[in-house]
Amino acid sequence: MRKIIHWVHTSIDGHIDGPNGEFDWPVMGEELSAYSETLSNRSDTFLYGRGVWEGMAAFWPEAESMSDHPHVLKFAPLWRSTPKIVFSRTLEKADWAERVIGEHDFAEQVAELKRQDGKDLLLTGGSGLAAALTEHGLIDEYHIAVHPLVLGGGRPLFVPRADRLGLRLVESRVCDGQVVVMRYDRDAAAQ
Repeated sequence: MRKIIHWVHTSIDGHIDGPNGEFDWPVMGEELSAYSETLSNRSDTFLYGRGVWEGMAAFWPEAESMSDHPHVLKFAPLWRSTPKIVFSRTLEKADWAERVIGEHDFAEQVAELKRQDGKDLLLTGGSGLAAALTEHGLIDEYHIAVHPLVLGGGRPLFVPRADRLGLRLVESRVCDGQVVVMRYDRDAAAQ
């Protein structure tokens, strides 16, 4: 069965964007870029919530014309060629996306995606979609890159829950001498 991998950047005070929604702070050094590329290469489908999708679709189709960063130059062609699924209650279609999944039976549609043959599914960023998928027990791995800054506000890494979420630390590493990346697997016994 395919896995859903959640790959997300956070500040040390637990925010995935700044107080005004800014996401200009992650520094993609050589090691962090390589880690991100490894996750992308494990996957054959990218998953996005509407908010993250809007940022991705505004940048990656023509990313090389906006940046010559090595990560951008390597990832942009992969992003364009990889099938993408957007989850939204408001969008009916999205350029560059293979399909849009609304809220109707979304958990069953995701469970069906996991049952299909293929490589893993990579959910990048966001907290709302991640929370919904977590609530249904559909995320298998959480890869969290903690950047050395305090944003002082913004959306939380994990939205408030009614109950605890048990995770098992599988790996941690420091990338580029400053970003701590932790990989957690869902711990079914702790839930």
